[in-house]
Amino acid sequence: MRKNLGVGRLLIAVYAVFALSATARAGYQLLFEFEQAPVAYSLSALAAIVYILATIALSRSGQKWEKIAWASVLFELTGVIGVGILSLALPELFSHPSVWSGFGEGYAYVPAVLPVLGVIWLARRDAKI
Repeated sequence: MRKNLGVGRLLIAVYAVFALSATARAGYQLLFEFEQAPVAYSLSALAAIVYILATIALSRSGQKWEKIAWASVLFELTGVIGVGILSLALPELFSHPSVWSGFGEGYAYVPAVLPVLGVIWLARRDAKI
């Protein structure tokens, strides 16, 4: 079954957009504003890496890429939930938001929804194989 058709293609495209936007944002923050919020900006960089990895893994075939896709999407889901909770519990760490702060509120909560859709898509695709 091809991964890059239909809903899968849309999911991969959204991951690619987030990979680009998170990488650009994190790159700027790390280069020019790191001292202002090292925790938040480091987490934004981590999110960017995860989005890049997920984009590549979701678009590739093979068992190795399948495992990487699952790992990256589940890591992203854990990160969004963990950072979302931390940003509410310890707002002083997130005076400058990261991609995952507030469960992705700065990105219309797409960072919270995207890994859920990724898990659903991966599970449905695995069931059809």
